Amino acid sequence: MESSVHLTQTAEWEALAAHHHELADTHLRDLFASDPDRGERLVVEAGDLYLDYSKHRLTSETIERLTDLGARVDLLGRAAAMMGGDRINTTEDRAVLHTALRAPRDAVVTLDGENVVPAVHEVLDRMRAFAEAVRSGKWTGYTGRPVRTVVNIGIGGSDLGPAMATRALRSYCHPALDVRFVSNIDGADLAHALADLDPAETLFIVASKTFTTLETLTNAASARDWLVAALGDEAAVAYHFAAVSTATEKVEAFGIDPANMFEFWEWVGGRYSLPSAIGLPLMIAIGPERFDEFLAGYRVIDEHFASAPLTENLPALMGLIGVWYVNLFDAPTHAILPYNEELVRFPAFLQQLDMESNGKRVTREGEAVDYHTGPVVWGEPGTNGQHAFFQLLHQGTRIVPCDFIGTCRPTHELDVHHDLLTANLFAQGEALAFGKPAPAVSAEGVPDELVPHRAFPGNVPSSTLLVPQLTPHVLGQLIAAYEHKVFTQGVVWDINSFDQWGVELGKALANRISPELQRAAEPELAHDSSTNALIRRYRRLRSRHA
Repeated sequence: MESSVHLTQTAEWEALAAHHHELADTHLRDLFASDPDRGERLVVEAGDLYLDYSKHRLTSETIERLTDLGARVDLLGRAAAMMGGDRINTTEDRAVLHTALRAPRDAVVTLDGENVVPAVHEVLDRMRAFAEAVRSGKWTGYTGRPVRTVVNIGIGGSDLGPAMATRALRSYCHPALDVRFVSNIDGADLAHALADLDPAETLFIVASKTFTTLETLTNAASARDWLVAALGDEAAVAYHFAAVSTATEKVEAFGIDPANMFEFWEWVGGRYSLPSAIGLPLMIAIGPERFDEFLAGYRVIDEHFASAPLTENLPALMGLIGVWYVNLFDAPTHAILPYNEELVRFPAFLQQLDMESNGKRVTREGEAVDYHTGPVVWGEPGTNGQHAFFQLLHQGTRIVPCDFIGTCRPTHELDVHHDLLTANLFAQGEALAFGKPAPAVSAEGVPDELVPHRAFPGNVPSSTLLVPQLTPHVLGQLIAAYEHKVFTQGVVWDINSFDQWGVELGKALANRISPELQRAAEPELAHDSSTNALIRRYRRLRSRHA
């Protein structure tokens, strides 16, 4: 889409809005009644992913209107530009090449005239050697003992991705290695992570591109102090710390051997960095071969997204259907509901991916948008969520589109549990879509005064994303599908999905406030009256504790 053409002024947008006006009050019960085959027809497959989008408030015409809009904004052309190395992150003048992180060794992805793939695989090869040394016990600490626990210290994309994936793939993890994650600057996070560890058998991975991230470096410094106090020698740091960074001098000054520093590049955004060296703790946990399967899963969806027509393009359809609800139904949130306990951190991972990418209020040209952009993303695994917030989904006043994610085979042997879990998944999608109208409640003999309380309106839209089993290969596909969904929506909304300036203001103010909390004498405060009062109260109560 030409930057001079306003999204909501295009013919395709106007046609979509007119279609919504005609369809908005139609119930899913009626859509299914008039189209008995829609459950088999409104589906799409890519790799191991099966997406059933029939329980959405749409028709084949809706899909046609949405894909017309996708064509109007040149979605696939923009995807090709991203994957080809164009500097689509215009506010930072950067390319966006996370797809190159999982490209095969013989691929060519050019940035400024240079193929970046050989450098990617050079780092992957070094990661493989390091991971194998740790897993086999060849890597030993300062006292000559092998590593039993790996503690990753990062925040944001340097934590959420590897923490989510390591939990998701714990059935594939090395049985003798414990991989932990510390991110919060709250000292309780680090203190609890270290409480039962033996420093002589602990390896830390410090993940910070610039090696200046306040939270990460504060935690890393405290971890170093803990190690040195136990082992009695600063030289021990080089045996127990590795880094994922680009700042060689800072890494070396910390005490880490640069030979144990694994780099990634400015064209890798933090929330897209899991396939890079940020995934080192995951590779250590599941092994290099499984990590290769993980990368291959990403690649399946990358290739599908780049080549499939929009009407058959799974990530594109996920994104376009999301636009349908955000902009035409004014839905403020989107629920991620994995029916798999291993995916307990997947909603939090997608929160960052989606909300940090598309939580923007200006176009790529810097003009204020006059339509909503990214939704609030939230969720919890089933069936726990059913006993927490599903009440609002069933009988609340807001429309909440949902993604149900299910696996056909478990990674454990408790088959009865898995059948019951999956029955709940299918039942919830059905109940949300079709509800239970008042006449049906009355027919069961429910007293008239209770009928309104026990009726379910239904018409709550959902997708069901079904996979064979949660393997490394499948997890890579799931992540890539959501990455490209988010990209699709950013293209439609004409925003830059790859910067995150909104993260910076709070950091800058925190750096200003921090010394004001620690000074012995009362500092001169120049904040607003609320912040000034909070600082004074904190200082007073903190001094009593000290």
